[in-house]
Amino acid sequence: MTPNLRRAVRAIVLDEDDRVLLCRFVFPHPAVPEQADGVWAAPGGGIEPGEDPLTALRRELREETGLTITVDPPHVWHQKILTADHAAGFDGLVNDYFLIRTSHFQPRGELTDDHLATEENLAAFRWWQLSEIVGYTGPELFSPRDLATPLTALLTTGAPTQPVHLGL
Repeated sequence: MTPNLRRAVRAIVLDEDDRVLLCRFVFPHPAVPEQADGVWAAPGGGIEPGEDPLTALRRELREETGLTITVDPPHVWHQKILTADHAAGFDGLVNDYFLIRTSHFQPRGELTDDHLATEENLAAFRWWQLSEIVGYTGPELFSPRDLATPLTALLTTGAPTQPVHLGL
């Protein structure tokens, strides 16, 4: 039987100082386990019926952050998680990550703060330095959990020719 997977797209948004933009999601967002205070993850979200991944990525970025992209960004990471408790109503999820280089900006999307908080469970945005992610000892998680490893590789060697497969 084919698993029912939630398909999503995410953007690794890097500014001119190699800071990465992350969103703080809170439960019951699919990326947040019940026992976690929150999860810092790349902006993005589910692919709606009839959308291709890049159309979904453009929509999600515009809605959440206000960022508009016109070029097709490179597909850098692929994550497949097969566990029924990770995304309610699904057997797991698939996240495809795309690299976007842009100037530093203050995220302000089309959706209101209330909508982001209640419908998307998105509580905050923050630009992170790699060193802050590597040294983080707080109560919240990152998605992927070992974000520092693929982000270090991305910043060191650039976009891969084929998407790198990530774990949880």
